[in-house]
Amino acid sequence: MKTLMNRRHVLQGMQGLGLGLVVTRGYAAKHNAPVYFTHSVASGDPEADRVILWTRVIPNGGTQSVAVSWQVAEDAGFRRVVALGESTAESERDFTVKVDATGLEPNTRYFYRFFCMGVTSDTGRTKTMPSGDVTSFKIGVASCSNFPQGYFNAYRHMADTNLDLVLHLGDYIYEYPEASYANDYARNVLNRNVVPTHETVALEDYRMRYGLYRTDEDLQAVHQRHPFICVWDDHELANNTWKDGAENHNEGEGDFHARIRAARQAYHEWMPIRTPAEGDQGPIYRGFQIGTLADLIMLDTRLVGRDRGLEYSKDMLFLPRTSPDQTPRPDVEGFKAQRLRDPKRNLLGEKQEQWLDETLTQSAKRGCVWQVLGQQVLMGRVGIPNLGTSAAESDELTEAQKQYVQFMQVLGKLGMPLNLDAWDGYPISRERVAAMMVKAGGNPVVLAGDTHNAWAFNLSDDDGQPIAVEVGTPGISSPGMESYLQVSGAELTTALKAASPELVDVDTSQRGWSEIELTPSAMSSQWHFVSTIMDRRFTTTSSTPLVCKVGERQFS
Repeated sequence: MKTLMNRRHVLQGMQGLGLGLVVTRGYAAKHNAPVYFTHSVASGDPEADRVILWTRVIPNGGTQSVAVSWQVAEDAGFRRVVALGESTAESERDFTVKVDATGLEPNTRYFYRFFCMGVTSDTGRTKTMPSGDVTSFKIGVASCSNFPQGYFNAYRHMADTNLDLVLHLGDYIYEYPEASYANDYARNVLNRNVVPTHETVALEDYRMRYGLYRTDEDLQAVHQRHPFICVWDDHELANNTWKDGAENHNEGEGDFHARIRAARQAYHEWMPIRTPAEGDQGPIYRGFQIGTLADLIMLDTRLVGRDRGLEYSKDMLFLPRTSPDQTPRPDVEGFKAQRLRDPKRNLLGEKQEQWLDETLTQSAKRGCVWQVLGQQVLMGRVGIPNLGTSAAESDELTEAQKQYVQFMQVLGKLGMPLNLDAWDGYPISRERVAAMMVKAGGNPVVLAGDTHNAWAFNLSDDDGQPIAVEVGTPGISSPGMESYLQVSGAELTTALKAASPELVDVDTSQRGWSEIELTPSAMSSQWHFVSTIMDRRFTTTSSTPLVCKVGERQFS
């Protein structure tokens, strides 16, 4: 039995509701066991000889810690156990357990489980990274899973697909309060409501929000069946975060850096990610080897080095008026020179840039075929689509919104980018990374999330020479452009391609995930879309695969 809880401390919740129930983090169970594995199991950050195993176990009583045992086996019946050990679930880590199971064989599927006081967890399935030559490797890519927007049907489809790994590129949770950025039907009919009901700011708030999400049966299923490699984007922290602040943080919410420390600690506790023993999730940029087939290079484009993102509404410069009644004219060239191309603005930060440069160079030196950059925001250049007057005619838009859409259409005709929160808002940083890719050689592939839409780009330098391909994954449940641009998908696709020469394909109206397959000769990408997120009964459709052959650095 599952139910949602109101805000209360976990140990208070364990005392029940006077109905014989133990309630914690959205989970409820009959009050008849010494401990409860409340949020199933998960695994992550696999290497050739090890993988992180995760669970959460709550003692039935006021105990502050309990001993937990774990096993890894070659078979689901656990007759051939190959690794085992003990750990501790403690209240100061929200009773989550993470162990680094070592001594494993490369490219091998394993089963794992936990034990505590005679109670056994669900069984999970995981897989180690391969070593040496690899003929094929399949990656599922996910992003933007918003609980009150609808069901996580895309996770269910990923769980039922044969994959070697799942990459989650951020917005695993959303920090907003109840009824903010939510679908009314999902909230009122499907009961997809959030806890706490207020915005997540303190450590306990973030813990409760992760706990709610991890009660979702489809999210549990995909974690049980595949290892994850994750990076955060902004909503695990606060909307439009940068290193010293966030759009969705104000003075009334306390110290920003204290909030980020709380968010990082909850991320460490609830995600199957390899982190320092002290448990405050530090920088998340890190690398993984997929044999000699690929280097998986995970970046942090959101927090560690990012300067504040520009906004047209706040940062645009305007030309002097020649008369009092003249409509203000944007100073595009001044904006580019003084704001957009300011050499002091950075997306990755100097330390991460240096690490990326060294990692790309080492990948080429070891003869690796593919260099896969797993990160949060689009690198491809996206122009503002010319939609004429239709985009501002919707009755659902306020007058202020209509005026802003009209303003954006003016900027579009002047060749300005659509999304300054992405790499388009940090063009100097993008140029440095492009130069790194060219210098290192190899076959770069960029993966992105954040936008809730599906994208594919042939990335090029300023001279038009191909440097990499990019795939942007659609959102699991967060709405796409169809939610705020009242034009047909076909019209929007045509307009986006006309404004964005690097853009190969785009879908702006469907939820789903991306499947990437790497081989020694080619990389292929395919989107899988779910028919609905408002019903657990759904069907799927898949896009025509896009293929990039080794040495070409573009989709053919």
